[in-house]
Amino acid sequence: MPAFRAGDLREVRPATADSSPDNRGVSTPDPAPVPPPRVLSVIAPMTQLNTPYPSTAYLTGFLRSRGVAAAQEDLALALALELLSRDGLQALHDAIVAAPDAPSRSERAAAFVARFDAYASSIAPTIAFLQGRDATLAHRICSRAFLPEGPRFAALEVYVDDDGGDPMAWAFGSLGVQDRARHLATLYLNDIADLIREAADPRFEFVRYAESLAQSQARFDALAAALVAPPTLLDRLLQRLAAAAIERHRPTVLLVSVPFPGAVYGAFRIAQAVKAADPAIVTVLGGGYVNTELRELAEPRVFDFFDYVTLDAGERPLLALLEHLQGRRSASRLVRTFLRPAGGDAVRYVNFVEPDIPFNEVGTPTWDGLPLDRYLSLLDMLNPMHRLWSDGRWNKLTVAHGCYWKKCSFCDVDLDYIGRYDVASATTLVDRIEAVVAETGQSGFHFVDEAAPPKALKAMAAELQRRRLAISWWGNIRFEKTFSPALCRQLADSGCIAISGGLEVASDRLLALMNKGVSVDQVARVTKGFADAGVLVHAYLMYGFPTQTVQDTVDALELVRQLFAAGCIHSGFWHRFACTVHSPVGQRPQDFGVSLLPLPPGGFAKNDVGFVDPTGVDHDALGAGLKKAIYNYMHGLGLDDDVRAWFDQPVPKARVARRRIERALEATGSAG
Repeated sequence: MPAFRAGDLREVRPATADSSPDNRGVSTPDPAPVPPPRVLSVIAPMTQLNTPYPSTAYLTGFLRSRGVAAAQEDLALALALELLSRDGLQALHDAIVAAPDAPSRSERAAAFVARFDAYASSIAPTIAFLQGRDATLAHRICSRAFLPEGPRFAALEVYVDDDGGDPMAWAFGSLGVQDRARHLATLYLNDIADLIREAADPRFEFVRYAESLAQSQARFDALAAALVAPPTLLDRLLQRLAAAAIERHRPTVLLVSVPFPGAVYGAFRIAQAVKAADPAIVTVLGGGYVNTELRELAEPRVFDFFDYVTLDAGERPLLALLEHLQGRRSASRLVRTFLRPAGGDAVRYVNFVEPDIPFNEVGTPTWDGLPLDRYLSLLDMLNPMHRLWSDGRWNKLTVAHGCYWKKCSFCDVDLDYIGRYDVASATTLVDRIEAVVAETGQSGFHFVDEAAPPKALKAMAAELQRRRLAISWWGNIRFEKTFSPALCRQLADSGCIAISGGLEVASDRLLALMNKGVSVDQVARVTKGFADAGVLVHAYLMYGFPTQTVQDTVDALELVRQLFAAGCIHSGFWHRFACTVHSPVGQRPQDFGVSLLPLPPGGFAKNDVGFVDPTGVDHDALGAGLKKAIYNYMHGLGLDDDVRAWFDQPVPKARVARRRIERALEATGSAG
């Protein structure tokens, strides 16, 4: 494949049967045919370690269905496994010892150096255990004499019972050896991650690597400076892994998927390494982060690393781009694509309007090429619902493209990934499920929809039952009244083990302002219906929404307490509200009683926007109490306590009746 300069706008026309004479009257020969592209899609560090992020699986499956030679690699997992190996720990040890300030190294680093032999001998067996390849090691891990224990293990002291007995017996019982060992092994890995952050790269985290360099960063300067700085230990490992992937697959086009800000730095380092190895490889950036934060991209330095940046659902833009690279389409007919014209400094956005690929026709994702036996089943949180995000190898699918509700005022409802709703038939969806099970040998599915539509879930459940296909699945929904107790039971019978949904601020006033379309009483009834059907329930919670008062926050926590006490929900997480430029709040702040702060100048990322709320509440101060309460509620603790006890500052008494949720359930015969 010939080299393509970054964003070359010269139109390349396909060869025709009749060559045209040039202006000297000499016949111009047909250009040499361009070989078909070879595409490699990669997942950038860092994303989940227990299961592959699904973007490359979808794109690889789609491209193969269109006859394109496509492969995929998970460089996030590869980097983690390099770090979490004997050689990786040796490199970390050597860096600590060689540091000029070694005499003043931290207690954590000193302990690692002193106990290095224990770390070096335990890391490979522990990784094999977490990969499911050596289950019998659980007994040695549970002995508390096999793994070197660092500061993270201090968290276990929280669980010591009144008699000073086994600190984890309440969570795992006497037979939960595997779970107990996974939790201890996860603490061990988290200790190592803390050390990596301290001694090798202060930006490192397993799922939020260098996030601050990319999240809502209007200017590219910080990221650019990091990319030209002397490479860290992690940088060198990632460069080597990227070069090896290119050598294995010999792609002509590299697609880098960036779902979150914590994968951006790794993506740019990958592109940097690939361009150094072979400048002719065309590099393309896309994914959830790009779709959300780079919609107004005007920073030309991005194109020193990536030749093209594409927005929204990737299928149509990629087909157009591949046709362009083969000389079958001009640059002016690219779809939702940013590029930098050759020799220029300005960024150009091209969007030749063509219909998107219908969701029914995007094909079946494939995990071919991903090392499914090497992902790590971690156990960060003992709560049975919360653990699903990090424990187990889930096949990730979507029931539909976009959101059928698309009205919530805090959400980016105008963007394609939410605003364009398109559902596949139940037959197509279950066909995909069967194909994935056959390929992977795994029958667990996580449906990653914004909000899976109840009608589609009902039809899918019926089709699963008709085919007698046994799977386990979980996903995200809206707690709407369509989910009757009967439907909850049907979904459970089809394999539903857990659901999550947004309760947000548990306040009817604020739920109405959010245009959430649900009430607190309705949420109680729906969640109880799922819980009674044996389905675990997780609630997404929010604080700091416009006009939310301290009283609103206390009342919301009281309602959450009652939902836990009534057995309606099993876990939850409080998110601090962030106003985004694409949400109704960001578009019409006056409707929500706030005013926006000016965005900083710059041509890079643009998403979060500050605002002034006349209530003047210090939501960050309240957040610590909310998170402390939810952590205890998930472990069955403090459910009878006054909610004011969780806050470190005086707060008003809750105005909510103590039996509000109980009465809501009694009103429909759902209690008990």
